[in-house]
Amino acid sequence: MSALAINGGPKTVQTDPGDIFTWPIVTDEDEQAVLEVLRRGAMSGTDVTRLFEEDLAEWFGMKHALCHNSGTAAIKNAMFACGVGVGDEIICQSMTYWGSAIQVFSLGGTVVYAEMDPDTLTLDPADLENHITPRTKAIIAVHYCGYPSDMDAIMAVAEKHGIKVIEDVSHAQGGLYKGKLVGTIGHVGAMSIMSGKSLACGEGGFLITDDEEIFQKAAAFGHYERTSELTHPDVAPFAGLPLGGCKYRMHQLSSAVGRVQLRHYSDRIAEIQKGMNYFWDLMEGAPGIRPLRPPKDSGGTMGGWYAARGLYRPGEIGGLPVAKFCEAVRAEGAPSNPGANLLMHLHPVLNEADVYGHGKPTRIANSDRDLRQPEGSLPVTESLPGLCYTIPWFKHYRPQIIEEHAAAFRKVAENADELQ
Repeated sequence: MSALAINGGPKTVQTDPGDIFTWPIVTDEDEQAVLEVLRRGAMSGTDVTRLFEEDLAEWFGMKHALCHNSGTAAIKNAMFACGVGVGDEIICQSMTYWGSAIQVFSLGGTVVYAEMDPDTLTLDPADLENHITPRTKAIIAVHYCGYPSDMDAIMAVAEKHGIKVIEDVSHAQGGLYKGKLVGTIGHVGAMSIMSGKSLACGEGGFLITDDEEIFQKAAAFGHYERTSELTHPDVAPFAGLPLGGCKYRMHQLSSAVGRVQLRHYSDRIAEIQKGMNYFWDLMEGAPGIRPLRPPKDSGGTMGGWYAARGLYRPGEIGGLPVAKFCEAVRAEGAPSNPGANLLMHLHPVLNEADVYGHGKPTRIANSDRDLRQPEGSLPVTESLPGLCYTIPWFKHYRPQIIEEHAAAFRKVAENADELQ
């Protein structure tokens, strides 16, 4: 009889997972916080949001936090505050959510993609300098799938060239790089906290910074009600209207939920880390699969482990395609799918779309050269969809359930010859 369920063998996962995958965790405390805002009609105010900002600044140990209605808006405001404008360039990785970078188009700037590290799925610092030009204003360091980027190396390149570093922490709130919270290492950290994220508020985002100029410029761009409080000479004369013509404040229902979620966040990510690390410990030595997590002695952690993935090494299991591997894992009862986000540098929006009527693709509308990157231009990055896969995102440490799911992955890896 075949060992694998996909071929008629016994299914590995037998235990009902219950709420081990349920997220976010919503309690009476969250509900009461929302009801308080609703009942006094304060949905469009800022008092709760400002309290949330105080909470966030304290939690991250930063001078400033500024809440937004989305992570996309927070990252865009961070770009503006770092001086990104018409004809300027930012550098990012290509395999990421689109909101890491392409809102730069609306500032008149553009994005250039650098290679990624296949062992971390983050920006490869060794390739950064290949893409820096006199127009480069910022690097977007994405802590992708929760893995902390190599911030020491990235900051060294940025300092050498006098450019800013924006950390996209949307996957990694609470994660550590060499013992430091990600988001606190670059010039500004920005992130989404929509309901699927490990720090969940409903819909929203925020940025954090110790830089007074960055904070004030970000506030001036999309927070009209705060402009009268700003003193920086570049923004103070324009009090009363948002410089970006945008209204980016966070909805106060989201702020209320965020305050409650943050109170419990440290305990919840500790539970998630315990469960996820147990899963990977059980997978130790399985052929063809590697953990996507920092080495145990590195001072790095994965925060709430959002968008959890593993690394795939098909050469160890006869070249089995990752899609077939995941199909067999699903047959065993464990969730898994191949790949990750779309590759931005190959998408038509980055190469063909004339969004604003320039008569040429928006990506190159304000550039002095054609900086589009065709297929084959980032060979490492282009290989990555075939070298990673999703793993279960355990929200609780429940050994029996985790053990069954780990056994499903091991079983497929150790019997991959049945799938050839």
